[in-house]
Amino acid sequence: MSDKLTRREFLGAGLAGTALLAQDLRAQNAKKTKEMLLYIGTYTSNTKSEGIYVQKFDTETGKLTPLHTVKNVADPSFLAIDKNRRYLYAVNELLEYEGLKTGTVSAFAIDQKTGNLTFLNRKLSLGAAPCFITTSENGRFVLVANYLGGNVSVHPIEKDGRLGDFVQLLQHTGFGPNKDRQEAAHAHSITLDRNNRFAFAADLGIDKLMIYAFDDRTGRLKANENDPFHSMKPGAGPRHFTFHPGGKMAFLINELDLTITSFGYDETIGMLREIQTVPTLPPDASTAGATCADIHVTPDGRFLYGSNRGHNSIVSYKIDQKTGKLEYVGHTPTGGKKPRNFAISPDGKFLLAANQDSDSVVVFRIDEATGKLQSTGIAAQIPAPVCLKFS
Repeated sequence: MSDKLTRREFLGAGLAGTALLAQDLRAQNAKKTKEMLLYIGTYTSNTKSEGIYVQKFDTETGKLTPLHTVKNVADPSFLAIDKNRRYLYAVNELLEYEGLKTGTVSAFAIDQKTGNLTFLNRKLSLGAAPCFITTSENGRFVLVANYLGGNVSVHPIEKDGRLGDFVQLLQHTGFGPNKDRQEAAHAHSITLDRNNRFAFAADLGIDKLMIYAFDDRTGRLKANENDPFHSMKPGAGPRHFTFHPGGKMAFLINELDLTITSFGYDETIGMLREIQTVPTLPPDASTAGATCADIHVTPDGRFLYGSNRGHNSIVSYKIDQKTGKLEYVGHTPTGGKKPRNFAISPDGKFLLAANQDSDSVVVFRIDEATGKLQSTGIAAQIPAPVCLKFS
């Protein structure tokens, strides 16, 4: 629908307030605990992984210490933790389950003392190869993106953390110009805004951000009446979408054309306005075999990072708090192969890169002044790591 909207009134006012908010967020995130838990989702098929790995993370040094291995969990490739850190949810990225062309979603209770996980139950994801999961702010629902199913599903969370029968399934349709990767819809992520009023599903196969109004009482999604989708450049392959902590900006990483797009966001009506698109690779880098993967903003909203598979790097950008434009900072090798996912520590001091094909999670320190990544020399050997979540 609206590819280039003229909404300077909301963009200008919203982004100006974001600069002030970033200062408050830096102060809030200064309060931290010395130790946190890190949950690592993996691929178990044709790898040495045994399931979900739990590590202790030292917030002062970045050191990782192994705690638990949660075994007998099939391909837990993406994780979500509820707001109160009582439950963890994992997609099981399967092509079929018990003869049906669908993956599954598993629920676990988190031991508040040890961090270990206790399996609760498992439900169908209602689409093949579920690859992304998130929880609603009120802890009542999980939202799932099924990559090969080309759809998104919503599932209720019961009072004891177990998953109930699904609430809704929304099918995407269409295709894109890349015949190898865009022969059909491929929902790659679903992200809620900070008010939990709108959900954004990045669909790699159809080059669209599908925009849904979300009812957090019923869990139901419906097409946003103001802007039901935002079309990207043909062949872009939108993958992951994230918001600035101030809520007035958003950022999308496009897997296939190796770019990041910044947006102004009107959170009252769920509308986006494109600001800028920048490359994730250096100008002289080869694009052969390269694809983007993950994207995150620091908790204070000052810096943005994206991962490059093939090039095996993290690109860093500084965010202009007034305009939403991105200023190039640099590229950092991830110390391994195929950085599918990465995570920024809640205090914004560390970035951890999950190198899927070299079985490692590598820890970098973030320079608070410049946003550049600095090696810590710390790495954990984890088989086929593909998702990192702090708790």
